[in-house]
Amino acid sequence: LYDRHVALGGRMVEFAGWMLPVQYPTGPTEEHLRVREAAGLFDIDHMGQIVVHGADAVPFLQHVLTADVSSFEVGRAYYGLMCYDDGGVVDDTFVYRLPDRYFVVVNAANNAKDTRWLDYHRAGFDVTVENVSDATYMLALQGPKAEAILSSLCPAELSTMPYHTVIETEVLGVPTIVGRTGYTGEDGFELFFPAERAVDVWDGIMDAGAPHGLLPIGLAARDSLRFEPCFPLYGQEISAMVDPIEAGLGWAVALSKGPFIGREALLKTRLEGAPNRLVGLRMTQGGVPRHGYEVVVGDVVVGEVTTGMYAPTAEAFLALAYVATEYSTPGTEVGIMIRDRVRSAVVEKKPFYRPTYRR
Repeated sequence: LYDRHVALGGRMVEFAGWMLPVQYPTGPTEEHLRVREAAGLFDIDHMGQIVVHGADAVPFLQHVLTADVSSFEVGRAYYGLMCYDDGGVVDDTFVYRLPDRYFVVVNAANNAKDTRWLDYHRAGFDVTVENVSDATYMLALQGPKAEAILSSLCPAELSTMPYHTVIETEVLGVPTIVGRTGYTGEDGFELFFPAERAVDVWDGIMDAGAPHGLLPIGLAARDSLRFEPCFPLYGQEISAMVDPIEAGLGWAVALSKGPFIGREALLKTRLEGAPNRLVGLRMTQGGVPRHGYEVVVGDVVVGEVTTGMYAPTAEAFLALAYVATEYSTPGTEVGIMIRDRVRSAVVEKKPFYRPTYRR
């Protein structure tokens, strides 16, 4: 879709080895608000897709994921993490439970690493791990008008499709896996289909969406959209140096399911408590918080910003940051070191934006 993005005025940048549109002429703020109010179409083909199947698919995924895969129902989509032995995060994933296989979506920068990780750990299991990223295209259609747009192109009854479910159907006559999932804080769909049909599907959705105010959405607005509901991003809120408990993702860790990679380290964190917590911050003094900026109390550094920006829906300069647990209570006043000057901020309850769609 490179030529489509250029024709639309997309400003192309390198990201995880891909050339992707960071924004279009409408600008990131308008793109962000359009997704909140109508709909946006995202080219997210840089993300990876891995198919897991075989007689031991369930015990294998139980071994490598923090979630309880034995409870996964056919036709549902689940969030889960892969961890190292010390509890640090290999990657966060969405797992779509299809009748004959598990369809696992991973982050672009981690695609090759994740495939090697899964392939290494399949020893002793009767399971096949197949990276299908090159053959699969991925688009996201997000926003309150997404259902109306996609319903005109798809024979499935989308109005009866609950949040975090998945079906195999057709879009514009193209065989497509449709998940009612996304990472924007809005209702919407993620679409997986043969890569050679990407232009056809993109053009068809853009045409169908025009009467609904659909816009193409770049990486900048994608980041602000996931930031407002406080969805974590690998390399910022989660990494090999952070475990899911301190990241506030304990709900995706099923310690009671039995052994899995990283369980003992995560159990230790759960029992002893995390020394740091991921919190929200609201600027109370001028300044834009950015990734890596220090959080201070007096002359003491107590944390670090993971993501910070102007949040268009909240109309405020906000940040996510890891701070020492004793400073994590909402209402706590802190400072952020911005260009060698301390700017005032206050710990804010997360999320900054709460989705309004039905779950």
